[in-house]
Amino acid sequence: MQKNKKVVVLGGGTGTSTLFKGLKYFPVDITAIITVSDNGRSTGRLRKEFSTPAVGDIRKVLSNLSTLPDEIRDIMEYRLSTSSDSDLNGHALGNLILTSLIKETGSLKTSIEYLSEILSVHHKVLPLSEDYLTLMGETVDGDVIEGEEEITKANKKYKRLFYKDEPHILPEVFDSIAKADLIILSIGSLYTSVMPHIICEDMVKAINKTKKAKLMYICNAMTQPGETDNFGVSDHVKSLERYLGKDSIDVVIASNTKLSKKILTKYETEEQKEQVRIDYENMQDSKYELIEDDLLTISNNTIRHNSMKLSADIFSYLMR
Repeated sequence: MQKNKKVVVLGGGTGTSTLFKGLKYFPVDITAIITVSDNGRSTGRLRKEFSTPAVGDIRKVLSNLSTLPDEIRDIMEYRLSTSSDSDLNGHALGNLILTSLIKETGSLKTSIEYLSEILSVHHKVLPLSEDYLTLMGETVDGDVIEGEEEITKANKKYKRLFYKDEPHILPEVFDSIAKADLIILSIGSLYTSVMPHIICEDMVKAINKTKKAKLMYICNAMTQPGETDNFGVSDHVKSLERYLGKDSIDVVIASNTKLSKKILTKYETEEQKEQVRIDYENMQDSKYELIEDDLLTISNNTIRHNSMKLSADIFSYLMR
């Protein structure tokens, strides 16, 4: 019997967890490597109080990789809310469970393994590092901004990202990359979901050293205010290849969905975001393959990737 292909996904945030809603149904072995430097909302409060790596993105990935019924998985995403001024307000239940497991086991990796078993997750989820990481951004004006949430809220353009302290990448991360058939830089914020993986020199070396794995980038659907204003698909690729090396990316998946003027206006006025266009004119000398498809859906007035269609495109490429 032919073994499943091994897919390693590097990412964080809502985009990456959305991808797994569909990809888990395909006959592939997934290793999800997730960033741990988020310092916003419930995750940030727990990080500060208990000095743990960020758990929010990992929680979302575990929820979406779970094979349990939706009603049970939704418990992980439930956010506590009381009428009183409680310290528990706003915390996702899954974040509290993961933080408790970390304090009990002393290891985020071990805690993920325990929770994966409880949630019937049949794929591997790894944190990029077990360290308490702080993401730093240097703007084009020379200002240095500390913290992932602050980097996003600043609405600035960045010339480089780096960690306050050099991270210790888990050995299992390098092992997974070495054995991969496909490495995916997942959908999500360019600066806070994707780049946190490739600003680590050892990670870039591991990716570029692989013999058989192709490197795929799934481009974000919308721009990020300040960070990627007016960016086309090629601008996203060029930003990543500044860290990875020129012509490192083999294939790019991008959406060519025609969105309504109403939803585009909503995003532009309320969130200062615009659709990332496929700028064919800037790709003529590029060596990567472009796979474009109608990949976006609208749910509750929010633009999302269709995880099944996206996963089908990934699987089709993988099985050539």
